[in-house]
Parts: sequence; C-alpha cells; structure tokens
Amino acid sequence: MMGFQVVVLWSDILIWLLVAAGLGVGLLIAKNPPLLAAWRRVGANRVGMASATVLLGFILIGLLDSLHYRAQLESKPGQKAVYAVEVLSALDALAAPLRSRNEKTYSAPFATRLYAKETIDVPGQGSVRDYPRLKHGGQHLGEREGEVVEDAGFTAFRASVLAFVGWLAVFAAVLAFNRKKSPETPLSETAFAWDAVLLTLLVMLLSIVPLFWLSGQYHVFGTDKVGQDVLYQILKSVRTGLIIGLVTTLVMLPMAVLLGIVAGYFRGWVDDVIQYVYTVLNSIPGVLLIAAAVLMMQVVIDTHPEWFSTAAERADLRLLALCFILGITSWTGLCRLLRGETLKLRELEYIQAAQAFGVSNWRIIVRHILPNLMHIVIIALVMDFSGLVLAEAVLSYVGIGVDPSMTSFGTMINNARMELGREPVVWWSLAAAFSAMFILVLAANLFADAVRDAFDPRAV
Repeated sequence: MMGFQVVVLWSDILIWLLVAAGLGVGLLIAKNPPLLAAWRRVGANRVGMASATVLLGFILIGLLDSLHYRAQLESKPGQKAVYAVEVLSALDALAAPLRSRNEKTYSAPFATRLYAKETIDVPGQGSVRDYPRLKHGGQHLGEREGEVVEDAGFTAFRASVLAFVGWLAVFAAVLAFNRKKSPETPLSETAFAWDAVLLTLLVMLLSIVPLFWLSGQYHVFGTDKVGQDVLYQILKSVRTGLIIGLVTTLVMLPMAVLLGIVAGYFRGWVDDVIQYVYTVLNSIPGVLLIAAAVLMMQVVIDTHPEWFSTAAERADLRLLALCFILGITSWTGLCRLLRGETLKLRELEYIQAAQAFGVSNWRIIVRHILPNLMHIVIIALVMDFSGLVLAEAVLSYVGIGVDPSMTSFGTMINNARMELGREPVVWWSLAAAFSAMFILVLAANLFADAVRDAFDPRAV
C-alpha cells in the first residue's frame, strides 16, 4: 500500500512541460548547425557557464519542489486510506528537519536562545526575565552554549572536507572524459569552459554542504515571527521565482512573436491595429492593471471554494493567474522590437525574390523571417527572466502578488518590513531573502549577457 497520494498541480504540469520542451529544443539545436555554433560560443564563455551552473542549482531545487504528494494518515486495518490535507513536495521530504523544527518566535542566526526576553521560571530563583532556550537550535550543546563558534566552525570544516572530496570525484570524471576526447588539451583550453564550471561547482559545494550540515543543528539563517526556519523559506521561494520567470515568458512569447512579425510583414491597416493595441496597453499603468486583474481573480477564487480540495491548489491558481497577467502586460516590448526587425528583413533581396516566385506569405514568414529573428527572441526571453522575478517581489511587497500562504521572495520581504521597526531590529529575514534573490537575478543576467554576445550577428 502506498504511503502517499500523488498530487499534480497545474504549475507542476507547466514546469515539467517546459523541461520536456527544453529537451526537445536541445535536440533541434543539435540538428541545426548555425544554432549549434551559437550555443557552443555560449559554452565557451566562462562567465556564462559559471552563471549557468548557479542557475542549474536553483532549477534543481525548483524541480524537487514540483513533485507534490499528500502523506497517508494512520488508519485501522480494513479502513479506507485517509490522506493529510497538507500538500508536501519532494523538497519538503528532503528538508524535513528544517520544516518541522520550529521555534516559538524570532531567533537570530546560530542562536541558542530566543531574540526577546520572556518571563520564565528558574528553579531556586522564581520568575525572572530572560531569553528562553530554543527547543532545537543548539540543543546538542547542552550547557555549553558559549561554544557555538567552535562547534559551528569544526562542523563546517568537516563538511567542507567532505564537499571537497566530492568535488575531486567530479573533477576526475570530467578530466577523464576530456582526456578521452582530446588527450593533449588541458581543461583551460577546451571548447567548453569546464574550468569555470568546476570552479563554480567547488565554490557552491564549499558553501552549500556546510550550510545544510549546520542547519541540522542550528537555525543558520534564524527564524521568523512564527518560529519557522528562514533557510526553509528561502528554498520554498525558489520554485515561485522560477515559475514567475519561466511560465510568464511562455504566456508572453506566442503573442509577442505572432503580432510583431505580422505587423512588420503585412504593414498597412494590420500594422496600425497592432500598434494601436500595444500603444493603448502601454498607456495604462502596469501596476494598476495587474492589481485590478489580481483582485478580480481573488474574488472569483473566494466565491468558489468548492473548486479547491487543498489550500495548495488555491494558492497555485492565484500564482498561475499572476503569471498570465504579467505575460499579458509584458509582451509589448518584444512585439515592438520584432516588428522593427521584420520591417527591415522584408525588404531584403531573398524575401522579395520569394514573393516574386509566388511563395505564400505565411511560408515566407515561417521559412525565412522567423529563423532570422530567433536570436532576438532567445536574448529577450533570457533577459526578461530576471525582470519578472523582481516584478514578483515588488508586487508581493505591495500585497498584490502571490497568495499569502505561498512562500516567495516578495512575501518574505513584505513580512520583513514590519520586523525592521522592532527594537532590536530583526534583520536576517530581509538579508536572506535579498541575498538569495540577488544571486538568482545576477546569475540570470550574466547568463543573458553570454547568450546576447553569442547570438549577436555583429560579434560573429
């Protein structure tokens, strides 16, 4: 008998469809020499490959958090299986200590006591005002609370040694692969930037392995108002950011490409109508349009609770609604860019020759116009990803982003703004959310720069 029930959310379907689409695009690129040559230039870019390695780490976390299930509750033999209301993921199962080891309220990073004084009963002293001991953080120390630095340092050292040994195994495998392929070429001179990938992987392992090893003994990023581990919230926020960045581009892409090419190729009244549509859309303040659409969607969700069997499905629908709304309001820039490029391409000699031979307009668009615009589409999509992640943070900060029950960088920052008014200041939630989002956006921007340089026709 299964100990869990598989739960498939709409966002999970979209994420795994994107993975399948990415594999399909990879196969198409392998059969297209010009595209393959461009992506090889991306692979030779050391900064681009270093940032891609970081992005793959975030993507792995997002994929683990997209395998959902409901745990089976205990029941008597012969009774029908009953499952928990809470929807968990594979990431929740792997990070079970982080999810379940909650404290009463705030605690600082690597602290052994709460952040605020409370009235506690001390044997022989009665009721005193002091900082209560944490239930989980630093409990293995017992009475040796003053040895946190020494204990954390020794634990981090052991974890770093283990991480370095694992990296050496990866390094040996990569070295053997390259020697088999090109025996006399060192890693620093290969066509693919293996040296940058391995160096970035080493830095990641030396940071992540000690961090998660220590998280089993301490709250390395502290806890929030309800005592939940901040590191766990960071991990749960990654999936939300990836969905906002990837699914929104999936909504935006078809509309921007179709309307941009049609407007530039057919010109005349078709061009005027499309220009009118995106000019009117651009004239409406984006935040107000998004806020109105999100609030209307929230009203629909609140008036139809029977649509959802769990809170996760409710939050998932609002997340997808936000992706759809952001896609509808962010396609105009790419559309305008593709229109201008299409106006230039349609005047070239080979396009006019195809028209003279009677080739249909749509065949010309598919066979000649679209392939010559794909580099612009790829560059725009990669560069828009980081902007969409930041947009979610801003919208959640003002209260019109994802569902409050869903963890995201924006909701973490929104919750942290009230903590900054405390005395003493609770700073770690904001710092952790900002740092994680900064690393994700910076890696996306650096990778976008590498893609732009590789696909720029003037750089070839």
